[in-house]
Amino acid sequence: MEQILDPQFYAAQFDAARSWLAANALLLTVNTIGQLVAVMAAFVAARLIGSRARAVVQRATAGQRFEPQLRHIGAALAPLTLPIAWLLLLWLLVLVAAHAGLPREIMTIIVSLLTAWVVIRLTASLVRDPVWSRFVTLVVWAIAALSILGLLDPTMRMLDSAAVPLAGLRISVLTIVRAMLSLAVLLWLATLASRLLERRITALPNLTPSLQVLIVKLLKIVLVVIAIVAALRTVGIDLTAFAVFTGAVGVGIGFGLQKAVSNFISGLSILIDKSIKPGDVISVGDTYGWVSSLGTRYISVTTRDGTEHLIPNEKLISEPVVNWSYNSPEVRLKLPVAISQTADLRAAIALCQQAATETPRVLATPKPVCLVKGFADSAIDLELRLWISDPKNGVSNVKSDAFVRIWEKFRAQGIEIPFPQRDLHLKTPPEIRIVTRSTGNEPPASRDGTGPRLELATP
Repeated sequence: MEQILDPQFYAAQFDAARSWLAANALLLTVNTIGQLVAVMAAFVAARLIGSRARAVVQRATAGQRFEPQLRHIGAALAPLTLPIAWLLLLWLLVLVAAHAGLPREIMTIIVSLLTAWVVIRLTASLVRDPVWSRFVTLVVWAIAALSILGLLDPTMRMLDSAAVPLAGLRISVLTIVRAMLSLAVLLWLATLASRLLERRITALPNLTPSLQVLIVKLLKIVLVVIAIVAALRTVGIDLTAFAVFTGAVGVGIGFGLQKAVSNFISGLSILIDKSIKPGDVISVGDTYGWVSSLGTRYISVTTRDGTEHLIPNEKLISEPVVNWSYNSPEVRLKLPVAISQTADLRAAIALCQQAATETPRVLATPKPVCLVKGFADSAIDLELRLWISDPKNGVSNVKSDAFVRIWEKFRAQGIEIPFPQRDLHLKTPPEIRIVTRSTGNEPPASRDGTGPRLELATP
């Protein structure tokens, strides 16, 4: 840390850079300017040639007559037509300068840099992920460029000199860069290995989908952990030195990631007990659809309207879940039907069963059954039970179709679907007589209420 804050450290680096410029004074000569002009002229010519060459490559590999591998090579070569054309022209200039005895140091350096760029870019095109491909290209070319310019060792020494002591370790910028590069390469290898293993595991017919997902998730976690540990060990970091530090950080992360950890453990429980697997038709709360994928934190449920719902795994453990296809894809639906108390009961039962058999997607075996559930105040309650084998295509649409057919058949046969009704009976009130009782000596009734009393009597 003291070295990073020391002004003399930066002064020494500046002196080293000035010495390098003094040793390479040819950069300021007329010959150098001439070489740079030749390089720029080659670049302008390469732009004219490269645009046409790129169009030719794209047209040549766009047809279906080539194999996929050739089309992939053409797609990788198309963006490199400019640097390849520039490289070829520079090679020609270097050969001419060598034959004529002219200076060619700058052109040679640029040719080496361009050659490294083209080779590295073509090699990185084998990586299908564009992010990883771009990362590999930039990192490897930067290292190659520093090596070509003779700056790789000074750069490494400068990065290694900027160090900070931490928990008995000496962590420098070079150590961090090496760790990041090692981690990136190992994570890419872990991802590639997990994809290959996933293809092999999903192709095994003896494993259930839930077990396949569980094995794949565990393999990914194990490979990522191995990649992180190996990256730290490759740069010479002893993991035991981080025991106390990682323990304290782990406690803090544990409190902050309670929900994430809970969803992860719930996801493992779901995969182990095989209660939900990809392709199942489930309903959670108001969400009804089929499971498209299982994740470590959530499951993806696609509804009939194409909406994808991400439901946390913890919710599947703590709330009721209806799995319509847990044991078998066949599902029984119950349709309540009410008829008038004056209707022909047996005819109504027969019409309900007939309507069910005529409804698309309803299975003939087990056959539909209509049962009498009870006698209500103004109706006879029936229940039509039918079976379907594709609940993922919807349940409400089958019920709606069956209800429409029942209504049409009831209307054709004159069977009434009752509505709630009540009978109101009004009774005549009894006769009321008014009797006045008086002793004969009371004064007439006064306004204040004192006087003769009135009584009500009934016969």
